[in-house]
Amino acid sequence: MFDDLRQWARSFAQTTVLTELAALALCVVVAWFVVSGLRRALHRDPSRSILFGAKVFDGVLFPLTLLGLGYLARTVLAQWMPLAAFKVVIPVLISLVVIRVGVKVLQAAFPQSAWVRPIERTISWLAWLGMVLWVTGLLPLVLQQLDEITWKVGTSTLSVRTMIEGFVTACAVLILTLWISSTIESRLLRSVTGSELSVRKALSNAARALLMFVGLILALSTVGIDLTALSVLGGAVGVGIGFGLQKLAANYVSGFVILAERSVRIGDNVRVDGFEGRITDITGRYTVIRSGVGRESIVPNEMLITQRVENLSLADPRVWLSTVVNVGYDSDVDLVMRLLRDAALVNPRVLREPGPSVALSAFGADGLEFTVGFWIADPENGALVLRSDINLAILAALRAHGIDIPYPQRVVHVRPQVQPASGQEGGSPPGAVSVA
Repeated sequence: MFDDLRQWARSFAQTTVLTELAALALCVVVAWFVVSGLRRALHRDPSRSILFGAKVFDGVLFPLTLLGLGYLARTVLAQWMPLAAFKVVIPVLISLVVIRVGVKVLQAAFPQSAWVRPIERTISWLAWLGMVLWVTGLLPLVLQQLDEITWKVGTSTLSVRTMIEGFVTACAVLILTLWISSTIESRLLRSVTGSELSVRKALSNAARALLMFVGLILALSTVGIDLTALSVLGGAVGVGIGFGLQKLAANYVSGFVILAERSVRIGDNVRVDGFEGRITDITGRYTVIRSGVGRESIVPNEMLITQRVENLSLADPRVWLSTVVNVGYDSDVDLVMRLLRDAALVNPRVLREPGPSVALSAFGADGLEFTVGFWIADPENGALVLRSDINLAILAALRAHGIDIPYPQRVVHVRPQVQPASGQEGGSPPGAVSVA
């Protein structure tokens, strides 16, 4: 082994190494221009692309292109000179491809997940460790030693090398299935809203679940696990679902029913169990509802199927709101109705078609009661500030025209004093007061 290392070190003292480094630099420049040209030609969004990434060298396509050009350069130069640098360059580029693929796929499949970062570091360390063992020639020796560590499981004989190779193969298969499912999801959810978004999200969730299941089966097959043994596990899982996981299974089934029926969709304004807000996400198990004040409610999907749900924007996103105003009985009714209608139009969120309506809704104890109704098309932006603006406009208009806004009043009636006849009992005592 040490003789190989000394021979490998002496090969770097040859003058042909400079030619190899020049060829490598040319490969880097060509790969840079190729990836940059494809980014501009395809108009890809770098923040959501696995191949291109946020920068030219950040995605998967750049190391893949560089690796292909590196193999081409090594094949050409091997016909003219002994190689030294490319014996190190190729393993380094392979490790870089493995790291970039693993990191970018995990970031796209599980965005904003805290556990992704440690896995990314683990992939990086394992890839660089494999590269060092490969370059130094220690990898065959390590694999040979690991192959000698065996144990018997039933009728099968397993070794540490077999388990490691199976684990690596399983990880590669799962990464590939995650990449395919993330690509399908990004294409399905591109530039869609409302009911179409709900249907496509259901399809993307189903595609990811199916691909993950197929990938897991293939990974288990590569490890050497007999899949017929899974029939027993499947029966146990079925019994568990039948008894202990009824609610969980019901929520998942309800989630697919909701996404298929489109009774509630992402973006709808709903009221569930006294909580009102806008649906921001529908997953397989639960639905997220965000209220106008920023609170979020996680509602199990079964509740949306079995309980009464008020969908405020199922057929029409427009919502009718109202506010009540009292004025004195001696007020000009026509003037008051005109002022209230004009005050409702002050806010630009109030729709002009259909326009605001004003109605004399009741003869109150303290004055005439008017109800001002108006339509809005953006209930997700809240109604409190809107009502406040309209109430302030109404108050300013009524004060400007001298229209009285009465406060609660009570009238006191004083009965006249009645003198009882001589010797007659009863009657009201002197100074009795009756309040009506």
